[in-house]
Amino acid sequence: MTESKKTGTMRANVSRIADRPHAQVLIVGGGINGIATFRDLALQGVDVVLVERADYASGASAASSHMIHGGIRYLENGEFRLVRESVEERNGLLKIAPHYVKPLQTTMPIFSTFSGLLNAPLRMLTHKQRSTKERGALLIKVGMTMYDSFSRDGGSVPRHKFLGRKAALAEMPHLNKDLKYTGTYYDASVHEPERLALDVLKDGLAAGDHARSANYLEAAGTADGGVVLRDVVSGTEFTVTADVVVNASGPWTDLTNAALGAESQYMGGTKGSHIVVDSPELLEATNGREIFFENNDGRIVLIYPLKGRVLIGTTDLEADMAEPAVCTEEEVDYFFDLVKHVYPAIEITRENIVYRYSGVRPLPKHDDLAAGFVSRDYRIVETEVAELPTSKVLSLVGGKWTTFRALSAHLSTEATTRLGVTRKVDTTGMAIGGGKDFPTTDAARTTWVAAHADGLSREHVDRLLTRYGTRAESVIEVLLDQPSEPLASDPSLTTAEIAYFAEHEDAVHLADVVLRRTNLAFVGGVTIELLSEIADVLASSLGWTADEREAEIEATLDVLRTSHGVEVSSQHVPSGTPVASTPAS
Repeated sequence: MTESKKTGTMRANVSRIADRPHAQVLIVGGGINGIATFRDLALQGVDVVLVERADYASGASAASSHMIHGGIRYLENGEFRLVRESVEERNGLLKIAPHYVKPLQTTMPIFSTFSGLLNAPLRMLTHKQRSTKERGALLIKVGMTMYDSFSRDGGSVPRHKFLGRKAALAEMPHLNKDLKYTGTYYDASVHEPERLALDVLKDGLAAGDHARSANYLEAAGTADGGVVLRDVVSGTEFTVTADVVVNASGPWTDLTNAALGAESQYMGGTKGSHIVVDSPELLEATNGREIFFENNDGRIVLIYPLKGRVLIGTTDLEADMAEPAVCTEEEVDYFFDLVKHVYPAIEITRENIVYRYSGVRPLPKHDDLAAGFVSRDYRIVETEVAELPTSKVLSLVGGKWTTFRALSAHLSTEATTRLGVTRKVDTTGMAIGGGKDFPTTDAARTTWVAAHADGLSREHVDRLLTRYGTRAESVIEVLLDQPSEPLASDPSLTTAEIAYFAEHEDAVHLADVVLRRTNLAFVGGVTIELLSEIADVLASSLGWTADEREAEIEATLDVLRTSHGVEVSSQHVPSGTPVASTPAS
């Protein structure tokens, strides 16, 4: 091991990597595609290391529309292979990850019959013709019929249906009265994307000691024929060598290659933003469905009920990777306009927004191609890195949530081929983490909860089953072995579970808990009292000083304000001060 700098004590997961500084495969990037590739390689018995410079699934993977979908609009781009794979993977995830991936009824309001028929072929052939005329019923009917044909799974989701104006408004009376039809089909949603990523990661780590991972561990450069890794927490640097290096940095792929000493121009991601609103009127109007439609500018957008709130998105704008991606006020106005287009009688204002977020899609460089037509498919490029003469470097370009399992099998195969290792495990149909034996009916759920309620209330066990799937069984064992009290500011969480995030799920910062281990920020549930309570527990688990606890609260408030438009009162509650028992909204 070559150490160029050591300034603090390394975390246990970092030490496991530093103590054995060679791996067959080193994966740089802990988004969903890097994590899934880690799992796949670990299951093959490959000695694999995964490093992520921030928290797991905190980059592009945290900025999704919470959709697992075949991509019906990609048909217009002629991306038939991608649509077929996406639909097959959607159907598969409904079975192997039923704790997080759920069927989602999706309705498209349609305002004309024949519009777009002449422009559609031009869009497919040139990818530059974007008409401002909305696609009409005939064109959408053809697309939905084609979309149905890609599902080979004999009914994982129902086929589409069309309704005329009268029947459509009877079913969804709040829709714009000017519509002529609605087309309804099924896709799927992922309710807990960051937790699904953690579940995939845990599967990889469970494969054995040959699989090691750490968050807040960044690839900082090269030395002695290996990759210099810097522990962001302790400041420690050391070098790891690998036979294959996988660059799965998403939209930062070119920047990672540059850090390793190689110039590449693979990426050309676009920015997508979302807002989350608390509007009971809009929530009721959706009738439990995603509303997926074409806005006046030709952009396909969505209104989606989720966790008692409504998610609205998304934009598709050119991105500058040198600047942080944030949802701008212009984008917020755009979202308000698209709501008004579909629900003219419903008023949404900035006071309704409880959370906003933005990210950059890991798309390929596209020059003058219109952003909406950039391929959502992926490819794997072998990259020459002079400073890593004994390593094969593979750069992942593209990728999306829906196809992470298939992509990881492909990328894993590319790595094992270069290692001369024969694959021995096919992940097709293999349950992910808490999706194994997950109860998918009310009766089965009741039985599971009753069987695991020894020592905890059934309500508490049911919440844990929702959060962890059947992996809740092992969580319950941990929680019962330590003191546990409900948080005064949000009794749906306990002190033992907060400690679990730090001690068993690699939560390093307060923001990791409120943004990714839970939905607290997403639903607008963060209060200063809640932050103070969580910080007290994490301080005990992670050994923070009083000053470090205060700094964590300040840093979390800053992230919520600057990245997510959330203003939380900064009047801090000192450590150990009792707080009123008021559940977060």
